[in-house]
Formats: sequence, structure tokens, C-alpha cells
Amino acid sequence: MNRFRKWVYGNWFVPVVSGVLIVISFAIRRLAGGAADLALGPQWWLDAGVHATHAAAVFTLADVLMLVAAVIAGYRIVVTAVRALIARVIGIDLLVSIAAIGAVIIGNFWEAAAVTFLFAIGHALEAATMNKTRSALAELVAVAPDTAVVVRDGKQLEIPAGQVRMGEIVLVKNGAKVPVDGQVVSGTGSIDEASITGESIPVEKSESDQVFAGTVSRGGFLQVRATGIGADTTLARIIHRVEEAQDAKARTQAFMDRFSAWYTPAVMVLALVAGLITGDVVLALTLLVIGCPGALVISIPVAIVAGIGRAARNGILIKGGEFLETSAKISAVAVDKTGTLTEGRPVLTDINVLDPAMHRTDVLAWAAAAEAGSEHPLARPILQTAHDEGVAPAGVPGAVTPVPGKGIVSAVDGGRVLIGNAPLLDEYGVRDDGRAAQAADELASDGKTPMIVAVDDRVIGVIGVADRIRQDAPEMVARLHRAGVEKVVMLTGDTRLVAEAVGRAAGIDEIHASQLPEDKLDAVAGLQRAGHTIAMVGDGVNDAPALATADIGVAMGAAGSAVAVETADIALMGDNLLKLPEAIGLAKRTVAVMRQNIVIALVTVALLLAGVFAGGVTMSLGMLVHEASVLVVIANAMRLLRNAQGSTAMPKSARTIADAGETAGLPGSPVL
Repeated sequence: MNRFRKWVYGNWFVPVVSGVLIVISFAIRRLAGGAADLALGPQWWLDAGVHATHAAAVFTLADVLMLVAAVIAGYRIVVTAVRALIARVIGIDLLVSIAAIGAVIIGNFWEAAAVTFLFAIGHALEAATMNKTRSALAELVAVAPDTAVVVRDGKQLEIPAGQVRMGEIVLVKNGAKVPVDGQVVSGTGSIDEASITGESIPVEKSESDQVFAGTVSRGGFLQVRATGIGADTTLARIIHRVEEAQDAKARTQAFMDRFSAWYTPAVMVLALVAGLITGDVVLALTLLVIGCPGALVISIPVAIVAGIGRAARNGILIKGGEFLETSAKISAVAVDKTGTLTEGRPVLTDINVLDPAMHRTDVLAWAAAAEAGSEHPLARPILQTAHDEGVAPAGVPGAVTPVPGKGIVSAVDGGRVLIGNAPLLDEYGVRDDGRAAQAADELASDGKTPMIVAVDDRVIGVIGVADRIRQDAPEMVARLHRAGVEKVVMLTGDTRLVAEAVGRAAGIDEIHASQLPEDKLDAVAGLQRAGHTIAMVGDGVNDAPALATADIGVAMGAAGSAVAVETADIALMGDNLLKLPEAIGLAKRTVAVMRQNIVIALVTVALLLAGVFAGGVTMSLGMLVHEASVLVVIANAMRLLRNAQGSTAMPKSARTIADAGETAGLPGSPVL
């Protein structure tokens, strides 16, 4: 019973019932020479003249069935048209309603039934295919876990996922969905994160690693402390972003909406004028039908929904249609070095002692004490090495003053410690006899980041930190060029020597070194003045001004960052550089489909108009072609749901482009 009720209130009930009545009407009229077509009354409709469809002025059983079919199929259309009129909107439904009612008034019941039936079936097909294009959102909702196994009072309890408390220990067993965002406190396991990052290969997890709600355990056993529950999980934020993005209008769509607001009344005026001049009511009604801008109205939103949905499946969140269109115009990409072109996991490689009174561990201890209060990525390898060598600082500095683009100044044990580059020494009046600058240049020429350490007014040493270039950085640059990006620019606070070493290895087109935040902003603004549409990829801290200035701001590895998911124009959920050219390529494909759909819609209307005035195009034929054009537009947009060649969501063995790079023997990642 419930299934029947669901079908009755579904999209297909009206067109099916209407279609059956039309078939029965034809059968009654054709079978046995029309003997079953009983006369039920005299003619009550207006005479259509040469367009009359009744040889005798009799209202028959077949006419009744055809009229009922038109009423069933047209009821919702008329109701929608009336509601739109109340809201002062003249839409497609009004055109179809007037045409169908006019056809009934002149006794053309077949045309009225055909027009409303075809329009109803078109709506049903449109709804079904639009649901298909929104399937990415449905899939995201489907992966949301229903239950969780928690440990309370020493016992395992299975509870609804929404009832997990913050900080509670959740057990994740083999084959189970992770119900919360959290941190692994014990155990090891393999987690399939495809629903979040779009990556097809499971990731090994162990103590202190982060896991996300909606991902699936493929082996092992994990105990996870909940850090994000319910609407505060990465999965929930992604679903929210995709919902908003699919409903957000592109600039082209906004223009088409304004165009349709004028176009539809213009069609009505054209039909009225044509009817008055020719005295042909059927011509006027036919113009109303074939002038419907249905394909034009749906041409852009269906492409945007499909494009954004495909991107979401691949771990790429695009903020909306406007940003999708802008991304298709990107001609220059600016990238930060640390954590973008490099792995962002630097290691301490060198400690050069310059003060004869100091030992290697003394320089390391002073540097670690100064960096203990710093959040800079280069502080971590110094602190880790100090910990490993037993000279880790006991506490934090009394004060830490970051000097953007130069280093930090820390108060340690009543003294002042500087750690940074030569301009930092100059700013604080610390003299260098030339040895520190020479040691720093030697480290930089090897692609390492040098940091001069000075205590009070003495330079005591220079330490070197190296970061490994991501293996896919050269391939990313190559794919960006293939996607139509003219220039890839690196903006980094590192010295020229370090920047050039990284740039050469990655194939960067233009390098800007020793950049302060305002310098990065100026570089982005300069590219814009040169006529480029620019995307900026950065960490959102030192790069914040440049990210805000760029046409498109891109956040990488955003799965663990709520702020990045909500604020970035494009958020790449995985830590995969190849998602950036994939996002730009998908944007270009989507915009191309939008343009194709607009051309299809306009050409269809133009051909139908020509056919009406040339003769031969009836209301029913016009509606059939109109609905066919709507389906062609939708089918064209649905091509976007397929993965493009080389997509990061495909297994590596299936990535044609990647395979080509691998078989060509790409070199390993150098340490820089």
C-alpha cells in the first residue's frame, strides 16, 4: 500500500495515467471503424475553421477520454502557472497552460492532451535526471554512519552516532564506518577515505593520526577519541558546502534568468500579434508551445549541479557556480612552497657552530628554546631533534615575537635569542663577520633553508632545515599547463637560492623569493594587472592577503580544517597536488557544457519558429521537439558525472596520463 501511495504521489503517476487514457481514446476511435466511439452530446467548442479536427459536430467518448487526459496532465501545470502569476512571474507553465486551454476551446482535444502529456513526461524525466546529477550529494549523505560503538563504564555500547559525546572513546572495527571525527589513541588499521578525500587507496592509521566520520575501516582495530560529532564533522561540513554550492547561481545563469523573465512575455506578445494579424488561433497557440524556453532555463543549472557533484566525489569542493565559472578562466596559478610544493615535513640536516665557546648541542639547545613558543613549520624539526638528542627546552620562552619574512625573536633565560635570516640580524643590530652569511649561502645553494642563531649580540651558529619536494609536484605543473594555465608562479619567504632549487625541480615558470605577506599580495595583484585570472594556493596564514586578493583561493588538505572547508573558493580535501589541475580541468569542461547547452536550446527554438511560419509544425510536434531538446541538454550535462581521463579518483592503473608519466621514469623526489 505504501509503495502504491508513493507511486501516486511520485513524478510518473500523472504522465502514465494520461498516456493510458490517450491510448484508449485512439483505440476507441480506430477499432471497428469507430463503432465504440459513442456520441455523448453536441459540439460545445468554438469552430477552428480549417484547423477543425471533428468531421461531425459531435462530442464523443474518445473526446471525453482525450479531454480527461489533458486535464490530468495539465492540472499541476495550471496550478504552477497560477502560483507563479500570483508571485508576478511569467513562466513556461503559463505558456503551456494557455496553449492547452486554447486547444480545448477550439475542440482540438488531441493537441491539448499531447502538449500536456509531453510536458508532464518531460518534467518527470527532468526530475529523475536532475536527481541523478545530484547523486554525489546523496552518496555523501548515504555514507554518514548510523551507529557507533563506544566505551562507557568499561563496557562496549552500540548507540546512534548522534549520541556520541565529545572526548568519548569510540571503537572502530574491521568493516565498520568511522562514526566521528577523532584522533587515534591506540591500535592500528587501514581506513578507506574515498568519501572525504576522493583517494581510492586506503590509508594506514596509528596512534595520534586523525580519522574522519563516514570513512570505512578496511582492516585492523582502532580506539578513537571523538573530536568532532554530528554537524561538527568534516563529512557534515562537506554535505553543507555541496548543498549550498549546487544551489548557488553562476553569473551566466543569473543572466539567463533575467533573459527568461523578458523572453517569456515576449513569446506571448508574439503569439498574440501573429494570431491577430493572421486570424489563425492555432498558429498563435503553436507559437506559445514552441517558444517555451525550457531547455534554455535548465541548460546552466543542470551543468553546474553535475560539475560540482563530480568534483565533490573526487574530493574537490567548489564554492558555487560563480567560482566554477571563474576557475575555468584561470590563466596563472601562484603556489606557496612549504607544504604545497614540498611535503611540509622538514628535517634538521645541519648545525654549523660559529662560536668557539659553543658545542653543537649548545647551538641546538638555544635554537630549540627560542622555537618552543613558535608555530612556524620549521620549528618542529628543531624541537624534534632537540628532544631526540636530550636537549629539549624545559618550558616556553618568556616572549616570542615573530618578524614576518625574517624569523623570530625570543626571550630565553633573561637573554634575547634571534633565529632567522641575515635581514633579521640587521634589524636588531647584530653584527656578522661574514661567516654566518657564507654558511647560510652554502646551505641555500644545496636547497636547504638556513637559519642563523644569535644569542644577545653574538652569532653562535647556523642551522639548516630541508624539506622534500612532493613526488607529484612536477606532474602537477605539467598538468596545469595542459589544462590551459599559462604561468605557474612560486611565492615563498625562502631565500633566492632555496627557491630556485625547488623551482627547478618542480618546473616552476616564475619564482618570487624572500617574500613578505605584502610582497605576495603585490605579486598576485601584478599578475592580475597583466590580465591574468589567478588562483592562489596557500596555507591561509602568511598567505592570507594574497589568498584574499586572488580571483580564486585554494586550500589544500582541507579535510582536517573546518575554516578551510567553509571559506576557500576551492577546497582540495586530500593532500594531493594533482587535484588542482583536475579542478581547473573540470571547471573548463563544465563551462564548455553550459555553452553547448545554450546553443542547443537557442537553435531548437529558432528551428521550431521557422518551422511554424513555414508550415508543418503542430503544437504536439513542437512540444515533442521541445521536450527532446530538454533531455538532450540534460544528457549532455550528465557527461560531467563521468571521470575524466587521469582523474585522481580513478585507481592508479587506470590513470592514462599518470601511467604515461610513470613509464617515462619520473625521477624520485629530491630532498631540498
